[in-house]
Amino acid sequence: MAEKDLAGRKALVTGSATGLGRSIAIKLAERGADLIINCTRSISEAEETVAACNELGAQTQLVPADVSTEEGCRKLADAAAGWGQLDILVNNAGITRHARDHSDLDALTRQDFMDTYAINVAGPFLMMQACKPLLVKASENTGRASAVLNVSSIAGVTGIGSSVAYAATKGALNTMTLSLARALAPQIRVNAVCPGFIGTRWFKDRLDEEQYQRMTEGVARTTPLGVASGPDDIADSAVFFLTDSSRHVTGETLLVDAGMHLGFAPLSAR
Repeated sequence: MAEKDLAGRKALVTGSATGLGRSIAIKLAERGADLIINCTRSISEAEETVAACNELGAQTQLVPADVSTEEGCRKLADAAAGWGQLDILVNNAGITRHARDHSDLDALTRQDFMDTYAINVAGPFLMMQACKPLLVKASENTGRASAVLNVSSIAGVTGIGSSVAYAATKGALNTMTLSLARALAPQIRVNAVCPGFIGTRWFKDRLDEEQYQRMTEGVARTTPLGVASGPDDIADSAVFFLTDSSRHVTGETLLVDAGMHLGFAPLSAR
């Protein structure tokens, strides 16, 4: 059983119906936090996440909202306002437009870029904008900095990934993490986690079982640690940024990819 070191803290996790968002939410609930679970369309899956968190003793509410809009972000902030403060914000919601051949510039449209940026970059900014007063209030009430975590990607560091648009948005999110960590200190800490491959519905919905198995085995063969990560593996690292163990950490962008980035020059020289 996890230590209840987040007892009494209030957390909001966007895109938490499935995958990494769900894993982060459940791990926060295990450690005593109360939660707002968010989705856009995956209501039944989000209800399963709520039930899992409730079973762990968390006070949990489901708030469907589109984080690419000011209205959706304000709806989530208003829900958190019912607590009077917000200690933790996880900007996990994200999308991609699949175009793995980055040389095929016709594979993406302007609208593909705009849609991807709206959720992956504007969304986290709008969430922080809407939630900033609650995060500041939590810091003033508790005497510790509130924690914001942006879920980015190895794509934002290496330029690889499902599409040029996706990689560009995650690079922008990493830069915004640095900008806002500087601007919002000392009351709010802002960090990012950059996963590599994660075995989630993101891949499974696009591949048949045999293709997915081959991909997973290929990742495990080529990463230095010899593993393919699942949502819980990434969530363990993500939650570190949301606890007092990282109280002196802000503006950090952490690659959690089983060492995959070591094969990409010049990153291998890091």
